[in-house]
Amino acid sequence: MKLDVEAIREFLNTHLYKISADTLGWLAAIVIHCATIPALIALMTGLSNSLPNLDLVLFMWAGLFLMFCRAVVLKDALNIITIGFGFIVQAVLMALILFK
Repeated sequence: MKLDVEAIREFLNTHLYKISADTLGWLAAIVIHCATIPALIALMTGLSNSLPNLDLVLFMWAGLFLMFCRAVVLKDALNIITIGFGFIVQAVLMALILFK
């Protein structure tokens, strides 16, 4: 079987940028969700008694909400599931802290 280098190069030239852009967008949503997780877990375990700044949390949730709306408009199931799951996890952590 002969390896068609030109076909591989053509595939990479036409598809690699989309794969990279989608992957970076997905990773961005995960990293933004993880921004306050360490502070919330430290608060729950008693290692810290300081909450994350309210403006940080509000801007983070606003950005994620806009990314979620974009994913819904584009019908991007992976980002809808990822961002939705992140919202659920953060809401549960905040509820556990609030009702502790």
